[in-house]
Amino acid sequence: MPELAPPELTVITGSDARKHLDAARPECADVVRRAYLVHAAGDSSLPHSSFLRFPGRASDRIIALPGYLGGEFDVAGIKWIASVPGNKNHGLPRASAVLLLNDPATGFAYACMESSLISATRTAGSAVLAAEALTGGRTARRIGFVGTGLIADHVRRFVADLSWDVGGYRLFDTDPAAAHRFAERLPGSDVVVADEVSGVFADCDLVVLATVAGTPHLHDPELLAHRPTVLHLSLRDLSEDLVLGAQNFTDDIDHAMRERTSLHLAQQRVGHRDFVAGTLADVLTGTVSRDPDRAAVFSPFGLGVLDLAVGSWLAERVRAAGTAQPAADFYPEVGW
Repeated sequence: MPELAPPELTVITGSDARKHLDAARPECADVVRRAYLVHAAGDSSLPHSSFLRFPGRASDRIIALPGYLGGEFDVAGIKWIASVPGNKNHGLPRASAVLLLNDPATGFAYACMESSLISATRTAGSAVLAAEALTGGRTARRIGFVGTGLIADHVRRFVADLSWDVGGYRLFDTDPAAAHRFAERLPGSDVVVADEVSGVFADCDLVVLATVAGTPHLHDPELLAHRPTVLHLSLRDLSEDLVLGAQNFTDDIDHAMRERTSLHLAQQRVGHRDFVAGTLADVLTGTVSRDPDRAAVFSPFGLGVLDLAVGSWLAERVRAAGTAQPAADFYPEVGW
């Protein structure tokens, strides 16, 4: 039986990750698409995410997302991502993350990488993929953003790099200065910072919810009366009534019905999950279709297998470029 040796562990920095992710967003979106299909085919292992919370700090958490993704990817690993909203008061990002990739054959980790960029990329990539699948193309009369932080900016970049035809934008943020800064990055002259959330929904056929809300704050049924497509990336913005009145899609139903997401709260109210039409993979494969008579809401819980897919793709690119940093002698000598 041939002997195996531990793989070389390499470190991939945030600057390296940014360089490669920024250069290939269309390819990233396709990696996300393929990962969804492998997961939907059952060639994955995805335990529930584990939430570490701190006594007396309700808004802070660190989440562990372990998983295995088979098919063309054949990678195991774990994302360890922290969310501390108060960081912004000290000039630090809200989220920080590390991704470890493991060789499934030996279990040894072979890459350690900064992962806040990977996480934001796979989130935005899945959002724009869902938008295209649910609207039938890459065209929007107007796109609205509720929340104009990091995730919203990554969605903006995907929209640009995938050559969407967008007529205008409507923005709302509880920090108006942040919304105005975001507006400066958007093309065209039809860019408006709204005074109220309703101004974003009313004028847009595609709405991106990317807030840090912990409980539902959107309740008015008129927000969805014109049947927009809503990318509910922050998961906890919509009231149960809005959820139950829409056609709902997610990435994995079992995973999304947890941690008091809007979908979870709706399930608790009605005692079933029938209000979820299916997953994004169902839409991609044609198993489920968009109902034009209702608003469509995509609420992705954020699957760890997407991080593994994008992370393994990124690790290959960085290694090919010769800029991965080896962690020499990280593992003990074989034979101990």
